[in-house]
Amino acid sequence: MANALENLNMKKLIPAGIFVLLGLYLSSIVPSIEVAWVTAILLLTIYLFAFEIVPVDVAAVSVMVTLGLTGLFFSYMGLSAPLVEPKNLFNGFSGNAVMSIIAVMIIGSGLDKTGLMTKVASFILKVGGNTEQRVIPIVSGTVGIISSFMQNVGAAALFLPVVSRISSRTGLPMSRLLMPMGFTAILGGTVTMVGSSPLILLNDLILTSNSALPENVTPMETFSIFSVTPIGLALVATGILYFVIAGRFVLPKNKSEGTDGTSAVDYIKDTYGADYNVYEIIVLDDSPLVGKKVLEIEHEYKMRVVAICAGQKGEPIWPHRETEIDKGQTLGIIAANRAVKILTDTAKIEATTNLTTFSDLLVATKGGVAEVVIPPSSSLIGKTSVELWMRKTYGLAVLAIHRGGETIREGDGVRDMALQAGDTLVGHIMWDSLARLEKDHKNFVVVTTEYPHEEARPHKLGFALFFFAIALSLVLFSDLRLSISLLVGAIGMVLSGVLSMDEAYEAVSWKTVFLLASLIPLGFAVESSGTAAWIADATLRLMGDVPTWVLQAVIAVLATFFTLVMSNVGATVLLVPLAVNIAIGAGADPAVFALTVAIATSNSFLIPTHQVNALIMGPGGYRVPDFLKAGGVMTILFLIVSLTMLNIVF
Repeated sequence: MANALENLNMKKLIPAGIFVLLGLYLSSIVPSIEVAWVTAILLLTIYLFAFEIVPVDVAAVSVMVTLGLTGLFFSYMGLSAPLVEPKNLFNGFSGNAVMSIIAVMIIGSGLDKTGLMTKVASFILKVGGNTEQRVIPIVSGTVGIISSFMQNVGAAALFLPVVSRISSRTGLPMSRLLMPMGFTAILGGTVTMVGSSPLILLNDLILTSNSALPENVTPMETFSIFSVTPIGLALVATGILYFVIAGRFVLPKNKSEGTDGTSAVDYIKDTYGADYNVYEIIVLDDSPLVGKKVLEIEHEYKMRVVAICAGQKGEPIWPHRETEIDKGQTLGIIAANRAVKILTDTAKIEATTNLTTFSDLLVATKGGVAEVVIPPSSSLIGKTSVELWMRKTYGLAVLAIHRGGETIREGDGVRDMALQAGDTLVGHIMWDSLARLEKDHKNFVVVTTEYPHEEARPHKLGFALFFFAIALSLVLFSDLRLSISLLVGAIGMVLSGVLSMDEAYEAVSWKTVFLLASLIPLGFAVESSGTAAWIADATLRLMGDVPTWVLQAVIAVLATFFTLVMSNVGATVLLVPLAVNIAIGAGADPAVFALTVAIATSNSFLIPTHQVNALIMGPGGYRVPDFLKAGGVMTILFLIVSLTMLNIVF
């Protein structure tokens, strides 16, 4: 453990030293003290994001606070004024981009609450057949269109259960469907100016850059909602064709299929290689189990007690870990055969798989085995099942965790493992509890869909579509700001009862909001201090006399690299001012260069750092090499198609 911690610290300390040396070198060549300080803060931001010293939202807020403190210490820093005036520090929280993102999240949640995704799944199953060549284009194309009007991680989360249902009914492995769906969800964010955070943010960044342009440069025009549509559609089509043609070569065949409607225990055996089975045991008067708590028994015998009944005819209860075992009780357990043998040998009891008391334990009428995924937004990340009281709080008795292509089972310390984004939890749960988890979009994405439950508010579908149409019409045909137009649709969802206000609050990823709003002051400082202009000049001198398209390609590659090691929002804020200044220096169109950055930050396929990739990694049983294999080609195709279309359209 000590060696591991030492290696971990070294992995962070060595880059920190490199960044410090780079900062000292740059401080000796920058044109002014303002640029030196902004460059230092810029390097700090990149380091915090790239090496995840703290969560990205914490890093962003810390950078914002650091900029704010220059209002107190600017004279000691050799500055004539703060890097960002304190009165302007929090402008990002009321900015058009932030309010637009909040509204889009609420609208997307409202559409989900009506069961619209189930109708979409039924349509796909009706026309898609059961072959990859037909299912992939329909699923991916649908997700691409949906993600063009809502956050791509939201579209992917909505469609994860849909893909699970299609997988279970067609027999196609989820690993063959989820990656095309996830990649296309990311690509769909480039179809409209409201499809991804960078594109929503772009017009605000353009207006900010206009205020700092030289007098002889014409101010840039902002982009309308469908300005990027030809580019986005070309990218979506490229992604779909790529997987239809090359999917058989680049997609893995992992065992991560959805349930097929047969025995849930058989499904666990087939998918996760666990020899679990369901047993009934009767606790006799002299049994050593009497007086012990459920947690003690589970730890000692490596099993899960999922139900307890007083006698053989009473009503079953669903125990938590502190429940005590009493004589005469009948226990329903899920355990491996070897664990049951140890139990019967030491506790001198009889165990049988011929269920009488719990004959409906895993039948679809009451409960069964389900899969749920921990999304990147979950507040459960970093905590163990024991710390969370998972069974008592959420009704989920975790049997296994599938992570990075490996399955950690009962007996391997599964309940003491800290949860990570993308983990697939496999456990026993009652269907009413699973329905509650399905509503908790922040903490869980429920993959298992073949269970008896009612859609939340299907009778509100008309209202949801009506207010979505109003919001879209205002965006298209009025001069209202994007944020106001989208908020009309969002508040309509609440007033019509599609969502409660609490549900609207829960629909918002506040981590994204704080990340975006906190980085806006840094972008302003980079622009107003002259740092962006200095980096642009240095880049132009380094590149020499090259064609404009080469500079544009360099910008796109830089954006691709930045978005792999930090958030796409952060990459956009940092690179748009740089791109604008490079374009001005080269005599190119600065608006097109800015748009190049905003689009290229969606080129995130090589490693599972993007939220969508993290979301599908567990359910698809993917490993990092799987992303490198399929994502490497997609990254190159993205650069070629996006740059070609940008130059054709603009």
